[in-house]
Amino acid sequence: MRFLLFGLTLGCVLLAGIATRAEDVTEPEGYRTGAYRAPTPASLKGARVITTPQAEALWKDGEAVFVDVMPHAPRPANLPAGTIWRETPRVNIPGSIWLPDTGYGELASVTEDYLRRNLARATDGVRAKLLVIYCLRDCWMSWNAAKRALAMGYTNVAWYPDGTDGWANSKLPLQEAKPAAASGE
Repeated sequence: MRFLLFGLTLGCVLLAGIATRAEDVTEPEGYRTGAYRAPTPASLKGARVITTPQAEALWKDGEAVFVDVMPHAPRPANLPAGTIWRETPRVNIPGSIWLPDTGYGELASVTEDYLRRNLARATDGVRAKLLVIYCLRDCWMSWNAAKRALAMGYTNVAWYPDGTDGWANSKLPLQEAKPAAASGE
C-alpha cells in the first residue's frame, strides 16, 4: 500500500510540473530567464502572434524582416589542441537575419547592442517595419527577443512561436544560415 501511495504521489507531482498547452502557460511580466525549451504562452502583450500559414504569407509578401534568434553554440574552450570542431549547422527561413543568443532573459550589454544595431540595420531604422521573430517551437528565446524588440520601440512585432519546426513541418523551404556579423567584422 505504501508503494502504491508513493507511486500515485510521484505521478501527480510529475504531471503537475508539465504544462502541455499554450493556454496553460501564463505570460510573465518580465523576460524568461531559464528553462527556455518549454511550452510558451499563447500571447505576447504588444505583439501579434502568428501561425505558420500567416508567417508563410508574410514571407511571400517580402515586406517583413524575419529574425531568427536561435542560440549559436561556440567552439568549446576546453577542446584539446588539434581537435576537429564541426559546428552544428543552423537552417532557417530563407531571407532571415540570424541574431544568435539575443533571446536569453538577461543579455550582456554587448549582446543587447548587437541586437539593437542589427534590428536597426535590417529595418533601415524604421521602427514600424514588420519584424517576425522566431526560433523553434516551445522556445522562450523568440518570446524574449520579441518582447525586447517591443521594449526597444519597435511597433510592428510578430512573434512566430512555431519557428523553424512549424516551417519545416509544413514542407516550406529552409536555408543554411550564418550569424549576422557584429559591427567591425
